[in-house]
Amino acid sequence: MTLSDRAVRRVPPVWLARSVEAVRNGLRKATLKSVPPPVGILDATMGSVAGAQTIYAAAQLGIADTLADGPLTAEAIAARIGTHPGATERLLRALTMQSVFTRRRDGTYQLTATAQALRSDSPMSVRPLLLMLSHPLYWEHWGRLAESVRTGDSSLQAAYGMPLFECLEHESDVAQVFNDAMTNTSALVTPPLLAAYDFTDAGTVVDIGGGNGRLLSAILRAAPLTRGVLFDLAGTETEGRAHLRAEGLGDRSEVRTGSFFDTVPHGGDVYVLKHILHDWDDADAGRILGRVRAAMAPGARLLVIEAVLPAGNRPHLGKFLDLDMLIFAGGRERTAAEYEKLLGTHGFRLNRLIPTASHVSIIEAVGC
Repeated sequence: MTLSDRAVRRVPPVWLARSVEAVRNGLRKATLKSVPPPVGILDATMGSVAGAQTIYAAAQLGIADTLADGPLTAEAIAARIGTHPGATERLLRALTMQSVFTRRRDGTYQLTATAQALRSDSPMSVRPLLLMLSHPLYWEHWGRLAESVRTGDSSLQAAYGMPLFECLEHESDVAQVFNDAMTNTSALVTPPLLAAYDFTDAGTVVDIGGGNGRLLSAILRAAPLTRGVLFDLAGTETEGRAHLRAEGLGDRSEVRTGSFFDTVPHGGDVYVLKHILHDWDDADAGRILGRVRAAMAPGARLLVIEAVLPAGNRPHLGKFLDLDMLIFAGGRERTAAEYEKLLGTHGFRLNRLIPTASHVSIIEAVGC
């Protein structure tokens, strides 16, 4: 059994994940109501800013990896990672407040369960994602949110005169951080996806914009009789093909290149668009859907995997991701009604909305 298979087995039921989420949100609201408004808003702001940056520093410095073999003093940690002992102690002290590390009676620091997610060797690590979320460039453009709200456009594109993905072509270091974070995100949401959806009845799955092939390989492992097609831009095929072969799936998969704005492979039983449509406004998302619809044979189905925004005041990570899309890509997250309308405009009928134990849902659509 692979790590991915074990991860799928550990996915909690959707009802349990939602219940825990409701309790957390209730406690957060109760906390805010228990203090004066200025205290509540300042506490939330300082917690977000300082909390994010202290965790970012820990991720950059590799402190969790340093503590993997057991507790150490701040001085010993500093000696191993090459930092100032006193400043290291101060950082660790702040991180204990967030339950990332804990200080023992003998003055040493040790990992908590939360800190395991900062280890680079953990299968559930979020370190690559954290390195993007607190990157200086990322924070710079979140600082321009008001500009995007005024204009309705991407502040990043306004600043650089080009879209996000074109910017990444010119910034190789930032592109590496971004790509690592996207791979990390995919690894986190894949087990809940596979726990929620059965691919075993699909003859061929086409992963559109599938990048390095990690989602497709997980699907093929879960559905041993299914074949896969990995489709993405030219230049991505070498990594994707190498990954599929390394997973022993070379004989059940093929890699094709092209732009989903022009055409997508024909002959699939299931087409997958994971975290694709949210990068684009309705016009461009519609163009992508049109190409997919043209490639689909009768009986084929489309899976759109995105954060589907709930109506009303219910907290949801997607409401922050929606602003992230506005700032960086000019895209958007959408409600179920908005997806139903978008799909209907381009020849699809929303068949099912399937929640998962993560923040994403699976929108199953068929041709109409």
